[in-house]
Amino acid sequence: MSEPSTGAARARDKPWIFRTYAGHSNARDSNALYRKNLAKGQTGLSVAFDLPTQTGYDSDHPLAKGEVGKVGVPISHLGDMRMLFERIPLAEMNTSMTINATAAWLLALYVALADEQGVAREKLQGTTQNDVIKEYLSRGTYVFPPAPSMRLTKDVILFTTREMPKWNPINVCSYHLQEAGATPVQELAFAFATAIAVLDTVQASGAVERGAFGEVVGRPRAGGAIAGMERSARPAAALGSAMVAAHAANPCLRDRPARIRRYFRRRAGDRRKGRAAQARG
Repeated sequence: MSEPSTGAARARDKPWIFRTYAGHSNARDSNALYRKNLAKGQTGLSVAFDLPTQTGYDSDHPLAKGEVGKVGVPISHLGDMRMLFERIPLAEMNTSMTINATAAWLLALYVALADEQGVAREKLQGTTQNDVIKEYLSRGTYVFPPAPSMRLTKDVILFTTREMPKWNPINVCSYHLQEAGATPVQELAFAFATAIAVLDTVQASGAVERGAFGEVVGRPRAGGAIAGMERSARPAAALGSAMVAAHAANPCLRDRPARIRRYFRRRAGDRRKGRAAQARG
């Protein structure tokens, strides 16, 4: 990166967090893997949970037989969480937890462990995926009916917004939809529809004052096709098609597709102007 022509020192960009999606067998073995990776330069953690944990079963439940520790780490109680993060200071860690239907419980265990370590909640950094809608659409690891599930999603967002300002309460994760057969436009449409449905649920709760709602809107993260669509040759057209599809998928959106299309058209125009100015310079 070139230095400014004035010779003034340029501030370095903050490095991206580097972490691997990992978890296996049991909390002790997963902890050893995490500490090994951190010692080799990894800068954050991404926890993979096994299917019984994802669907709310303890490891000793009969229905968990044959699945414990297979696709991630089993976490049934606070003792498991202690072992998972043994000798890992949560105050210095950025932890992503890929958990949806039971996100509230796993986050509660993480916060309880931080309390034990004497870490202030406002210092905790990380992400809970907490995107239960795509579980109904593609993966299938939901536990409760849609309405109670959305209430849990909303409660996690409200709690973290109030108690954990550095925490991302939801990651709208859309790539599972394409794996389940959706086109890229459908994938993006459902991602937007999910994000809007979640934010509408939070707003409808009345727990956030209108003037503070921007804090909530700025918190969700998005993954999957959104970044790819942003980089596509015709982002406005692609996103416009996606929002039309989102409108069809969620009749509650009403006039929002038009507003969002206008927003991305403006962004596309700004990018074109920036490239033109750069070329002239």
